[in-house]
Amino acid sequence: MTALDRRLNAYRPDLADARLEGQVEAERFVEGEAAEVAVPVADLKNATGLDAGVDHQLLLGDRVRVFERCGGWAWVQSVADSYVGYLQASALGAPGPQPTHLVRVARSFAYPTDDLKSAPALPLSLGCAVTVTGQTERRGTAYATLSTGMSVVAGHLRPFREAATDYVAVAEQLQGAPYLWGGTSGFGVDCSGLIHLAMRMAGRSVLRDTDMQARALGEAIEPGAGLEGLRRGDLVFWKGHVAIMTDAANAVHASGRTMLVTWEPVADAVARIEPLYGPPTAFRRP
Repeated sequence: MTALDRRLNAYRPDLADARLEGQVEAERFVEGEAAEVAVPVADLKNATGLDAGVDHQLLLGDRVRVFERCGGWAWVQSVADSYVGYLQASALGAPGPQPTHLVRVARSFAYPTDDLKSAPALPLSLGCAVTVTGQTERRGTAYATLSTGMSVVAGHLRPFREAATDYVAVAEQLQGAPYLWGGTSGFGVDCSGLIHLAMRMAGRSVLRDTDMQARALGEAIEPGAGLEGLRRGDLVFWKGHVAIMTDAANAVHASGRTMLVTWEPVADAVARIEPLYGPPTAFRRP
């Protein structure tokens, strides 16, 4: 049998997704149980255990298929982007109705009441999904009342079905956010996580990792010998890294050098990265 990418297909020697029967070998095949992420940000790990590496992150309201629960961990596959890994089982809840709104700012808070002076109950990331049931106003600030009874500043939310018109503007909004390997939230991102989150807010579900994005996202372009053919929104890939062009000469990326989401002239990035990892490997226009 042809090997399938284990990042995007749930199979192990002992257990596999029933949809893969006939494509992979496993002792047992199971149907996935529907669940959703019930915490603001959940680390999707490559193994069970708090010290296991983080490959991806899922956000409040994200839907998953659960193939196994064991020892406080759940082996799941994300419905939106197909990524497979292990979540703490306590991060999951029963799937609810379709959320009404998404957090549209890099970071926000849910308060126990409609008062910014109250102690925040939850930190919320860009992209977290919530259900709004009402609205109040206190001292000139409008608050959205959530189905949980908590409140969020109404201006920090947007309707769930509404999409950003410019994914680059979303990425620019995250400048200064810390670099975090496997991060895909407003609290920290890696290079491909920045692409994933920004495009998610623009209504596009894309694959998570740099190699996947370099193969499948948009179309390949020829930038010219001096990169003069690049424009806003184009992607520049290196081995294990990616940056987003903000205009014809500059890019924003989650940089391991600054450990921040950073703006940088693309010519400087190319010159700096080449001695370490080689020249760009691909250019793509989403």
